[in-house]
Amino acid sequence: MVVRLRRGLVGESRRVCHVVPVPSEPVPDELVAYCGARILPGQADLLSHLTGMPCDSCLAMTVRPGRAGLAAAF
Repeated sequence: MVVRLRRGLVGESRRVCHVVPVPSEPVPDELVAYCGARILPGQADLLSHLTGMPCDSCLAMTVRPGRAGLAAAF
C-alpha cells in the first residue's frame, strides 16, 4: 500500500509517500513502512497510486530480494 501522512501532522517537506505491506490483520495497531517509519491509525491517507514525493528508503527497500516490489503495492 502507499500512504502519506496527513496534512498538519508534519511539515510539507516530510509528507512523503511511504510504502507499507498490506497488513494481515483487519486493523493493526500501527503500520510499519519499509523504511521503518511507524504510522498510527488516523495519521495517514491511503493513496490509490504513488503521487508526490516518494520516500527514497521505502522505494529502495521495495526492490530488495524477497520483497514483492512496488508493483505489488497497487
